[in-house]
Parts: sequence; structure tokens; C-alpha cells
Amino acid sequence: MTEASEPRGLLRILTCGSVDDGKSSLIGRILRDCGLIPDDVLAALVEDSRRHGRTGAEPDLALLVDGLEAERQQGITIDVAYRFFATANRSFVVADAPGHEQYTRNMATGASNSDLALVLIDARKGVLTQTRRHTHICALLGIGHVVLVVNKMDLVGWSEDVFDQIVRDYEVFADTLGFRAIAAIPVSARHGDNVVARSAHAPWYKGPALITHLESVDVERDATTAPFRMSVQWVNRPDADFRGVSGTISSGRIGVNEPIVLAASGKASRVASILGPGGAQDSAVAGEAVTLCLAEEIDLARGDMLCAGDRRPVVADQFAAHILWTNEEPLFQGRQYLLRAGNLWTSASITGIRHGIDVNTLEPQPVRRVEMNGIALCHLATAVPVAFDPYEENRATGAFILVDRFTNRTAGAGMIKFALRRATNVHREDMLIDKAARAEQNGQAPMVLWFTGLPGSGKSSIAKLVEQRLHLAGRRTYTLDGDNLRHGLNHDLGFTDADRVENIRRAGEVAKLFVDAGMIVLCAFVSPFRNERQAIRDLCAPGEFLEVFVDTSIDECVRRDPKGLYARAKSGAIPNFTGIDSPYEAPEAAEMHLRTEGTTPSDLADIILAKLRERGQAC
Repeated sequence: MTEASEPRGLLRILTCGSVDDGKSSLIGRILRDCGLIPDDVLAALVEDSRRHGRTGAEPDLALLVDGLEAERQQGITIDVAYRFFATANRSFVVADAPGHEQYTRNMATGASNSDLALVLIDARKGVLTQTRRHTHICALLGIGHVVLVVNKMDLVGWSEDVFDQIVRDYEVFADTLGFRAIAAIPVSARHGDNVVARSAHAPWYKGPALITHLESVDVERDATTAPFRMSVQWVNRPDADFRGVSGTISSGRIGVNEPIVLAASGKASRVASILGPGGAQDSAVAGEAVTLCLAEEIDLARGDMLCAGDRRPVVADQFAAHILWTNEEPLFQGRQYLLRAGNLWTSASITGIRHGIDVNTLEPQPVRRVEMNGIALCHLATAVPVAFDPYEENRATGAFILVDRFTNRTAGAGMIKFALRRATNVHREDMLIDKAARAEQNGQAPMVLWFTGLPGSGKSSIAKLVEQRLHLAGRRTYTLDGDNLRHGLNHDLGFTDADRVENIRRAGEVAKLFVDAGMIVLCAFVSPFRNERQAIRDLCAPGEFLEVFVDTSIDECVRRDPKGLYARAKSGAIPNFTGIDSPYEAPEAAEMHLRTEGTTPSDLADIILAKLRERGQAC
């Protein structure tokens, strides 16, 4: 056996590209021509092709991969389909990614675990926007090797000029993405040309067939040579005599008696023993799930990261990252999400959108929001410090996901570039007088009364009456009104969705300071989005935040129209007006739900005061 054909390790492949470029057909062709399809499966394929196929009398090989009934009926790939196969020289796992833009999140999932990408291009169409988007995602997610598979060459008469032009266009686009190698192969997946064996239809092509290239390509990335990292999944303590730290090793290796450090605190210990699935072992490497018993117990919990003492990760609560956005709701600066990095879950906010990325040119472009399937460089801040390595150095510890707080859907995938500041460099200053002391001196329980509702619903009128009566009762209060803040702190903000998010974020931070001062703070803001209202609630201690939903129908608000705003909004003079062309997300579980029609602001103020008395927060 020659050196080129010596068996290599497992190769994880992603197939991607635009719709109908032939990804599923290519995988089906590889499986068939390598003799990996049992006779009974081939017989079933003939029947499936009769019902769902698009290749006439020939078996439709794409159906070998497109397993979902919806995929077969529509002739598209929706989910990521994984297939394992092996030749005499190598084993492969192929992730067949969907080409449709709305399933980009599924494509990114496949890319995150792949070593090489097969980027398919229809020879009749050339390089398309989705081709560029998928290529860029492959680069962001750390795939170093690309095979440009120019498919359907039979439909352009096996033209060498067409092939060369497509390769030139693609290489110009991908030149700045940092791939270690790009190979280009002309094929016809439907007929098998240049897939498993060289084709006589392209005598001008001197390279190998696709499967030959995949058998020989060197993409080895030995995770065991990277620094040791293990995210704690579970502190295992079945009884008083045993305490172990369980998790899967992300990278590197560890052995018995070797030093180990908790990344966040810097506390050190030593590995006393290692327990694997088969019992005690002397060492463990990346990919193994083990339990480490430490010689000196250190305080740790799920989500903490154990690391090598001499090669520690970065620990920061602010960092820059590329984010691939997959949520239907846009990403806004100032909005909070749940972030998962390894086994750590924490709250995170987008503190800045530095720029979006044009998928056609790769040029940065200024954006105030990131739409679904967009890519942007963002700054993030987390509630607790996160231990990480830059993604380009360690894919396992440099990646995270963002989760929508209300739907629990994955909203985006992130790849960390660098820390903005290390969390250990800046500490919160402890004051000599704390919130409890200020509250005691004020003789009251500090709290936020957050009034939300449509413009013109009566929020400010009710809030002013409540503050007046609290003041007469000797309570220390302050009212933050949306209009007033826009004359000062928030004068630089407009009324786009992104500006509204930032407007409420700032107001919430100010309200938190008033609560820390021991005050009762009343906040009257439209605050149209549940996410931001929840973020303010999370800033407060339990029981300190009371949401007051001032529920007035849109028709009644229009009828009142105290400032003439609805009329101007309907005429187009005020864009992005809540209730007209910008949504209002009503509270689902407000502590107080006030229906204003048929009553007066004074009566509603009395209801609020009665509620506060029940809670012991007003006289």
C-alpha cells in the first residue's frame, strides 16, 4: 500500500451550497458506487423514486439521504442528514446540510462538527448568494478545507471554460477567509462522473476523483495537543466518602498526579485519580467522559472549567464574537439572551453591534439590527465571567449559543474572537452603606413599579397620582417618565426597535440605582417588548419589581390621542409608532392588570395603593 493510500482517521464532511445544487444526489451516488447500499434498500429506492423521484426512469439517489417525508414530497433537504460510510482507506461521516436560506441554522449545526466542506455549485448557475453565505459560515466555524464540487457539468457540455470561470469566481471570493486548502473537481452526481472514478467526459481535468481526494486529504487536528480543558457537568458526591468532578474533556489530556486549576478562580489542585467507563485509568484525552477525583477539594459547580495550570483560558465577562443569527426576531443591541458555553448557562446582553457582514462581498457594513441568517461582529456582556479560548484556537471552548428567553429556541451561534476586558481586572466596589441600610433609614421596602401600555393608555397619569399619594404618606419616591428621559439621558435615541431596546435598558439601569438607594421608583414607559421588561425584572431582587399593565384598547388610545401622535403616525409623519406600525407585546403575567376604560386614573391609583398595602409596601 502506498503512502497516499495508507488508512487515515475519520473524516467529518459537510455538504453545503445553494438549493438544488445536488448535495443529496452526490452523497447517494457515493454510497451506491462504493457498493454500500444493500440490495433491499436499492429495491425500496426504485419504489420511492417512482413516487417522489425527479430523475425519470432512473433511481433518484437523493432519496437515500432525504429521509423526511416533507423532504421527499418537496424535493429539498430540511434537516441535517448524517450518513456514515467507509472505504478501504478511510471512514467518513457526512452531514448533508439544507440549502434553503430559512434552514441556515441547521447548516451551521452540521458545520460546527465538520473537518472539510464539500461546497456544491450548479455549473449552470455559478456562485450564488447562498454559496457565499455557506462558505462564510464554514470559515467562521473553523472548517479549514474546502472541496469545490462543480456539479451538473453534463448540462453545460463538460465545458472547461465554464468550470474555470466558476473556480476563479469562487477563489476570488474565498481568498480572504483563511481556508488552508481549496480543491476544485468537476462532477456529474447524477451519472457518477468524477465521483468515485475518473470520467472520460473531462479529459482536460487532471486531478483525482472526489472519493480519491477525500481518502487522501490531510485534515488531522489532534485535539489532544491543545491545552487541557474540561467543562464541569456534574459534581458527583454519592456519599460522604467520595467526591468527583464529572465531564467530557474538550481538548488536551490529563493524567494522575498532574496539577489542575479552576479557570475562574485560579484555585489549584492535583488529580488524585481518574475514573472512566471501565473504571480507574492513568490518563484521559479529548473526547473522553471521565470523573476526576482531586487531591485537594476546591469549590466548583456545573459550568466551571478545569484547565491546565500553565496554559489557562481567558476569563472575561465582556468579549467580542461573530454571531450567526438564526432567530426570526432580529438581534438588537441592548437585548438580553441566555448564553450557553460548554455546561455554563448565564444571562448575556448584546452591548454593541460593531458591524454586519455582507455575505456577497464579506465587507463590513453598519447595522442597527441583525436579521435572521445575518452575520455580525458583536460585543457581549455576561452576568458571570466565562472561561474561553478564541474560537480560531479551540472550537470546543470558543463557541457558544444564544437562547431566546421566552421561546427557549436557539437564537444564534457565536464564535468568540477576544476579550474586551478580563473580569478579574475590574471589580464591583463595595460601599460602606448598602441597600438594606438605606431602606431601613427610609422606613420602606425599595421597589420598582413598572407601568407599561400603549401610548395614550394613561400610564403617566396613573403613575403621577400613585407617587403623589405615596409622598403624602411619607414614602421616598421618584418617577422616571419615558418622555422626560428622552430630553436628557436618552436624547440620542430614536424610535426604531433597536433604539427602543436601548431606551429601556438605560431606564432599567437607572431604576436599579434608585432601588439601591432605598427608594420606591415609578417607571412609566411604553416598553413594548417582553424581553426588555423581563431584563429589568432580573436586575431586581425577588419581590422588588411589580409590573403594572395599563390595559387600554387601541381604539380608546386613538380616541384620547392627548398629543396627537396617533393621527400623525397614521399619516406617516411618525414612523415605527407602537400600536400602528410597531408591535406591542402585552404582559402575560403582570402583578397588576388595570383595565382603564370605564374608570378613572384616581380609582386605578387607589387599586395600586391597596395592592401595595397588602404587600406591606405602603401605608
